[in-house]
Amino acid sequence: MPRLTAATVLFLALFASPATADTAPHLPRPTGHQPVGTTSLHLKDTSRPDPWVPSVNYRELMVSLFYPATWANGPKAQYMTPAESAALLADTGIPDVPPELLSTTRTNSVRDAWPAGCAHSLPLVVLSPGYKKPRATLGSLAEDLASHGYVVAVVDHTYETLATSFPDGHVTGCASCDIPHDPEFWQKLEQGRAADVSFVLDTLTGPRPKWRGAYLIDPSRIGMAGHSVGGASTIPTMVNESRIRAGIDIDGDTDTPLLAPGLSRPFMFLSHQLTPTLCQPGVNTYWERDWQQMTGWKRWLEVAGTVHASFTDIGLVADQLGIDIGASTTGERTQAITRAYVNAFFDQHLLGKPQPLLDTPSPLYPELVICR
Repeated sequence: MPRLTAATVLFLALFASPATADTAPHLPRPTGHQPVGTTSLHLKDTSRPDPWVPSVNYRELMVSLFYPATWANGPKAQYMTPAESAALLADTGIPDVPPELLSTTRTNSVRDAWPAGCAHSLPLVVLSPGYKKPRATLGSLAEDLASHGYVVAVVDHTYETLATSFPDGHVTGCASCDIPHDPEFWQKLEQGRAADVSFVLDTLTGPRPKWRGAYLIDPSRIGMAGHSVGGASTIPTMVNESRIRAGIDIDGDTDTPLLAPGLSRPFMFLSHQLTPTLCQPGVNTYWERDWQQMTGWKRWLEVAGTVHASFTDIGLVADQLGIDIGASTTGERTQAITRAYVNAFFDQHLLGKPQPLLDTPSPLYPELVICR
C-alpha cells in the first residue's frame, strides 16, 4: 500500500492542466438528511513539546469539525486555504499552475452554522489523513458522516502535512519530511498521532470544551478512522485510548505491531485491490499479523478496481478533471462505497443498529468483497 507514490503521480497529472472556473472541483452531496455545518478549531497542547520541532514547547493543531446543523443555507466553507493549496502544487514540481486551484473546490458545509441536536446525543468520529495530506482530503467522508448525525473531527497533524494554516496567518511546513523514513519513523508518527487524538478528545469532551456544540457529543460513543498512515494510526490510538470504541483503517500499512493482549473492540480494514485476485493471502502481511491479535468483531474488506488514492477526495477531483489515476472504479463510486460501509460500521458499533451490509455481499456494491 503506497504512502506517497500514487498520490504524487496523481498530483503530477492533475495539475498539468488546471481547471477553469466552470470545472472547479466539487465534493459530492452528502447522502444523509441533515444539513451540515463546519468550523475550525485552533488547539494548543502545552503538556508536551512538538515531536518534530523540539524547540516548539507545545503541540499546535488545527481541527475541522463537521456536524448536523440547524440550517442548510449560508456561505459554504472553504475547502482549504490558498497557502495549503500552493504547498500541494509546489510539491508536484510543475510550474505555471494557479497556486490557489485546490482552494476553489466547492463544498457542501455551511461555515460556522449553529449545531443541531440534544445534549449528549451525537456520536463522535475522529478522522486522520494520510501522510503529507491536509485534513481537507477527507472532507467528502466527513460531510457525509455529519449528514447522518455524527460529529466529525478531522485533524491536521502539524509538521506532517505539507502546509497547515493557522488563524494568526502563520503556516507550518512538513518538518518531518526531512527525517529518514525508516520503520522507527513511522512508529513514532503513529504514536504521535495517537497522542494528538487523545488531546483532541480531551478538548471536545473534557470539563472546558473548546467548541460551543461540545455538549451535543456523547462521550461514550466515540470512533476513529483514517486513510493511509492515518488509518494505520487508528490501532495504536485505540490501544492507548480506551474512549475509542471502534476503529477503521482505510488502506494504511500498520508499522506499529498490535501486541498481546491485542484488541477486543470492533475493527475494520478497508483496502484497495491489492492484486488481480482479491483477498489473496500473503500479500498484506502487516494486516495479517494484526488480524491475529484482534479478538473482537472484525472485518477485512477490499474494493475491486481501486488504487490507494481512490478512497479520498484526490480520487474524486482526478475524475472530475479527466485524469486517469489507474483505477477502473471511479472516484465517485469508490467514495459512495466508502461512505456506505463507514456509516454502516459506526451505526452498528456506536449506535447499536445492526447492519446486514457488513455481514454478507451486497448486490448494491458488487465491487466490495468481504475477505474475512
